[in-house]
Amino acid sequence: MGFGGKQTLTEWIFFTLGDGPELQDALKEWTGQRTVPNVFINGKHIGGCDDTMALNNDGKLVALLTEAGAIAGSTSKKTATA
Repeated sequence: MGFGGKQTLTEWIFFTLGDGPELQDALKEWTGQRTVPNVFINGKHIGGCDDTMALNNDGKLVALLTEAGAIAGSTSKKTATA
């Protein structure tokens, strides 16, 4: 579920644990990092968890998600974190 209880993400790609080495090789080729999560917004590689959290802490994540059409416009500079 997305923000406000709406489904906001348009594409999810799931891999099974058996895909591990092949998935990591593909991620390394595509993004330069083998670890997950590998976050993309509007087709642009954002990075991993730390990179995504840094964007949020810097007040930039909401703007990227809004621009991508993943969430409605917001006056908030940060997303809620648990």
